[in-house]
Parts: sequence; structure tokens; C-alpha cells
Amino acid sequence: MIWTSSARAAAAFVLATVMATGLAACGGSGAPTAPTAQPGAARTAESRTHSAVDCESRADGTLECVSSGLGSRPPSWLGTRELPRSSTGYGEVRPTPPALRNRRWTLPDTVPMLPGEGFAAKVVSPAPPRVIDRSTWQQGCPVRATDLAWLRLTFWGFDAKRHTGELLVHRTVADGMVRVFRTLYRTRFPQEQVVIVRSYDPDAPPTGDGNGTGSFVCRPATGSTYYSQHAYGLAIDLNTFQNPYLKGEVVLPELASAYLRRDAVRPGMVTTRGPVIEAFARIGWKWGGLWNSAKDYQHFSQNGL
Repeated sequence: MIWTSSARAAAAFVLATVMATGLAACGGSGAPTAPTAQPGAARTAESRTHSAVDCESRADGTLECVSSGLGSRPPSWLGTRELPRSSTGYGEVRPTPPALRNRRWTLPDTVPMLPGEGFAAKVVSPAPPRVIDRSTWQQGCPVRATDLAWLRLTFWGFDAKRHTGELLVHRTVADGMVRVFRTLYRTRFPQEQVVIVRSYDPDAPPTGDGNGTGSFVCRPATGSTYYSQHAYGLAIDLNTFQNPYLKGEVVLPELASAYLRRDAVRPGMVTTRGPVIEAFARIGWKWGGLWNSAKDYQHFSQNGL
């Protein structure tokens, strides 16, 4: 897991920061500060007309229609309620609030929309210095900055619209990642936001309600001293709230325990019936949901760690 949300992160990015809670489990509980939304990040509407029942009952985690009702809009308190620390060192695990039990909104895009319609992607390798500078990369990270590629790609939102996000990944896996996201877009797998994590602070106050999709974060693996696969750009976490991390008493994000019920499939969940696991398997990546000692439902990596 890459990130966790915090009150400070939420203040820095308003609602768009709530992605932060996700990526803490795979490799740390810190709160990354996400970038501010671009005014020019317009979206192209691609809504389809379906009943509310169709929207909520798909067994593969995908979403074709616009959601409505409780859970379709972020609550005003998102990212602001600090959790006390537990004996695990993470935030105290608490029941999922009703507004987050079927979480299905998409936050403002952080980069301008890619032109065209449908799926689009643009890869720049190596990533420009200005992009590296707004990531967690620094001297001493286990990957050279010149080995990271900058991906901009479109993704399907919970609002049933076309969005654009960005990732930093290892240059050797950039083309494969584009193939995966093309499949996720085509199959209408929804995501809340796809971003480059800007900071890693394991001591940031946890709020347990962050969410997002991201790859590169220069940090150790969760509960370990060795580097996570995220620190090499060789792992990615998807929809971290809908796909939490579980090990013993640790649940990350801390308010996502309602999503530990994997049989109660909701939009954005990675499921064995859905398109996500197969899409990553085609490029040789493995799913953390199959681990034995822990369950990392959001996590995919090249070497399975």
C-alpha cells in the first residue's frame, strides 16, 4: 500500500487529497500530499443510461452508469477527522461511516485532459526533471530518476466520465501499464483519482479515509525496513479504500473495514470475476489479494511482493 490520508494532506489538497489513505499499507502509513487540480482539466462526458440497480449490482466491480444517493458525493468532513494511534503504530481501526460504505465519487483531475475520446495515453521516458521534483524521489532512493517514466492516461470515473491521471513507473514496465489501463477503461473499471504521490510522511496524523491509485513512492515496505516495490516503480495500488490492506489487527485505510467483505461487491473493488486481476496477469504482475500472511487487495507488483 502506498499512502494514508491526514488532516494536513487534506488541507493541502482539499477533497482531492483523500486518495492518500490508500497507499500506506503496501509500504507505509505516511500521508502524501497530492497536487492541486488544474483549472483546465476538463472532462468529456461519456455517461450511459442505466438503472440505479444496474449501477450498484455488478458482480465484477465495474460501473457503467452515474451513481447517486449516499456515497456518491464526498462528505464535508473527509480527510479532517484525525484518528488516535493504536498499539500497531497506525490509526485506530473504526467502523466504516455510512457515507463511505459504498464509496463512488471521482475527484477533480490533477492534470489537463488528454485530447480525443476514449482511452488515450502518453509516455515520456525518462520522466522530466520537473515531474521528478514533485514526486517522492530523492538521492538515495533505490531507483535512478532516469529510470522512471511519466505516464499520462485516461481512466473511467465513478461519475461515468472520462478522466485523465498520471503515474510514475519504472521505464521497463511503462508500456505494460498502458495496456492494463486500456483494459480498465474499456471494461469501465472506475477509479477515484490516479496521481503521483508528492510526499511520504509516516508520522502524519492518520484520518483513515484516503483513496486513490498510484505507483512510485520512495519508502519502505509496510512494517519493514527494506524498500517496497513501489520505491522501484514496480508496483501499483488501485482504489485503496475499496481494496484495503489487512494483516492481523491492522486495516489500512483504517476506516475501510466495510470493504473487507469481498463478497459484497461494490464499484471499484478488485474481484476475481472482474477485469483487473486478468489485465495485470497478462503483463506478468501478481495480486496482493492472494498473499497468505496478509491481504493487500489494492496491490499489484511485478515480482509478487
